[in-house]
Formats: sequence, structure tokens, C-alpha cells
Amino acid sequence: MAQFIFKDNAIFRRVTSVLNGMDIANLVSHLVIYMVVLLLAISVHEAGHAWMSYKFGDDTAYMLGRVTLNPVAHTDPIGTLLIPMVAFILGTVGGSLGSIPLIGWGKPTPVNPRKWDRYKLANVMVSIAGVLGNLILLIIGFIAARIMMTQGFGPMDFFGRSTNPLAILVGDMMILNMSLFVFNLLPFPPLDGSKILSTFLPEGVQPIFDMLEQFGFLILMFLIYVGVFRLIITPFMYALLYALAA
Repeated sequence: MAQFIFKDNAIFRRVTSVLNGMDIANLVSHLVIYMVVLLLAISVHEAGHAWMSYKFGDDTAYMLGRVTLNPVAHTDPIGTLLIPMVAFILGTVGGSLGSIPLIGWGKPTPVNPRKWDRYKLANVMVSIAGVLGNLILLIIGFIAARIMMTQGFGPMDFFGRSTNPLAILVGDMMILNMSLFVFNLLPFPPLDGSKILSTFLPEGVQPIFDMLEQFGFLILMFLIYVGVFRLIITPFMYALLYALAA
């Protein structure tokens, strides 16, 4: 299941930084672009889980029509639509409202591990398939940005300096997919990283993971609130910026 963070998201800081110079039409257009990129990122992530599980012998998600990039199949009305839009609005307001930790999610992809061939390998590959899809989108966004830079765009145009819709689209594609890639690889239940980690841990540790998963969202929100995710994601964002400027 794709999960994504909103507090400290560079997209919302970008919107806030240029809000004084925006009219409402530009703000709404940015929200539309952001939601389009988000739906694409979530669809690729969840379809990746479904496709990989199918390749290892589990047709559960395939039979439910989840091996598709159609966002309707992967959209949760609350986690994929309502919370992102609320977070976007709060991010533009800033202040204490903008600091509220919010976590969104896509519709969970159903899998039946009992149908998998080579369980341990399947568990790793199915878990990592979603973030690999986000990595591919990040690379596509990066290539698009480099091409646009040959036409006069600068690195910071993708991080808030420009109101050009194409620059916003490419910037959102890089930032959102970078966030999804890093966040979902964290080894905390119920994130994908915890499932990968559990494959290599002794069976006696599994009950601890099961217990942590019951409080997973609360733990994640606390870590986000105290700034742990900011410490983790910031070096990746700087690396992306430096790679664009190189």
C-alpha cells in the first residue's frame, strides 16, 4: 500500500513561498497538477505491487483489476483525495495548521502470500515493486527537467521559482515520487520497508512487527511531527537539486 507524507513536503513549502504572487486561478491549477501527479504516482505504485504478485503466482489483485494504471482502481476517497487536498490547502496557509502531520494512502493492493512461488524472494520483490515504480517516475521527471534546462529553465524553477505549469508538473513528479520512494522504504510497519526487513529477520521477531503494525500510523505521525522524516528526506532533496545543477 502506498503511503505518503504531507508535513514538511517541499511542494507545500513551494506553494506557500509564492502564494503572495499567485492569483486563485494559479493556485487551483497547481492543485490540479499536483493531484494528477499524485494519482499517477499512486497508480504506478499499487499496480507495481499487483503485477509483481501476479508474476509470483498470486492472481488475487489481477482478478480484481488492480494490474492497471487506471487511478480509479487504486484511489481511496479519503487517503488519496480528501487528505491530500486538505493538506495542500493547509500547506498554503502555513503556520501551526501547516505543521499538522498528515499521512495519505492508496487503496491497499490485496495479495495472498500462500500462492507465491519462492515466498521470501516474492515478499521482497512484491514489497519493493511499488517504490521501484516511483523511482522510474522520478527518473522520467529528472530527464524531462534536464531537457527543459536546455531550453532556459533553471534547477530552482522546479522547486518553486517558476509558475510555468510544465515546470510545476515536472517538479511535482520529482518531489512526490522521491517522497514516496524514501518514505515507503522506511522499516516501520505498515510501510513496504518493514515487509522487506521482516523477510531477513528471525521468525521470533515477527510478533513484534505485528504489534507495531497495530500502532503504525501513530508511530509514523509522531516521527513526522518531531522532524525525523525531514532529517531523512532533506539529503535526498538536496542530492536531487545538485544533480539537476551538475
